[in-house]
Amino acid sequence: MSDERTPVVVAARRSPIGSAGGALGRYTVDELAAPVLRAVLADAGLSGVDDVLLGNVFGPGGNPARVAALRAGLGTEVPGVTVDRQCASGLAAITLAAALVRAGEGDVYLAGGVESASTAPYRAWRTEPPTWYTRAAFAPAELGDPDMGPAADRVAAEAGISRARQDAFAVRSHDRAVAAQREGRFAAELVPIGGVDRDERPRAGFTVERLARFRPAFTPNGTATAANSCGVNDGAAAVLVVSERFRRERGLPGLRLLASATSAVDPNLLGLGAVPAMKSVLDRTPDVVEFNEAFAGQTLACLDAAGIDEETVSPDGGAIALGHPWGASGAVLVVRLFHRLRGTGGSGLSALSAGGGVGVAAMWEAVS
Repeated sequence: MSDERTPVVVAARRSPIGSAGGALGRYTVDELAAPVLRAVLADAGLSGVDDVLLGNVFGPGGNPARVAALRAGLGTEVPGVTVDRQCASGLAAITLAAALVRAGEGDVYLAGGVESASTAPYRAWRTEPPTWYTRAAFAPAELGDPDMGPAADRVAAEAGISRARQDAFAVRSHDRAVAAQREGRFAAELVPIGGVDRDERPRAGFTVERLARFRPAFTPNGTATAANSCGVNDGAAAVLVVSERFRRERGLPGLRLLASATSAVDPNLLGLGAVPAMKSVLDRTPDVVEFNEAFAGQTLACLDAAGIDEETVSPDGGAIALGHPWGASGAVLVVRLFHRLRGTGGSGLSALSAGGGVGVAAMWEAVS
């Protein structure tokens, strides 16, 4: 790969993350994404891009990336493409944009993800009467297609992750997010939406004793609870991916992509989908890890399997505290790395598992 075509993220923003039906509950996916796209371009001092790639899982269809690009005023000549790799969609959109830069298709891409659980359409199969459903299949039923919660319980049990360890991890996530809010560490990355300028979910005052009182949420003897799992959320995040040549000509600091990988495992153990991808890109010990905390037990199982110290993960809190807007979450990880490493330097890992047993991971380093 020529150094000239190395992908680099030079701007990164996100919306606040709202709880479903909460502060951002009236905004559609394009309405959430458009102001974030505009803010990313403004940060880089640019007015145009080659394309917009956005991850989305439960949206209305009709290519929300194109709709968001038009709503953002990017011009009718910017096409837009929507990516669905379930919860990994936002990070997959960024790695796909990076691949386009490497291939020489273009020099400037907006990439990220968006989700509005609040406005997602109801779904039904065309049977008589209609058969309503809440999610599409992750895998053929005969292979096993568990829901996320029961699958997380199974992964935690097989990995030997105790309930006490899961609760302690969740408390740490909330404590870190609350501290980051109080100290203003999210301010530079947030794009207010309709007057909402802070993440809605983080809670102060959680203790392991309090979390121990929560009952299993998904299986009778499981260890995943409402308190040590992520929420259902709304939000958007985007980054600007450019070539090293473009970055250098404009003197923009950023995050250089060192390696990325996509992997898959048994869909019955879907929470472990990111582990092979993480092992593939980990040629060094990252200074910071942003792993999407869908469930504490599943997250800890992945970190243990990849040999990552849990203390290095989500230093300002993760999805258990901030929330998990499915299509956007992978992009949120990169936004968080960008704003942390831009000030401190070093390297970072972004990774997450997704429905169907797939996962995406990317390794980055700060460049000035």
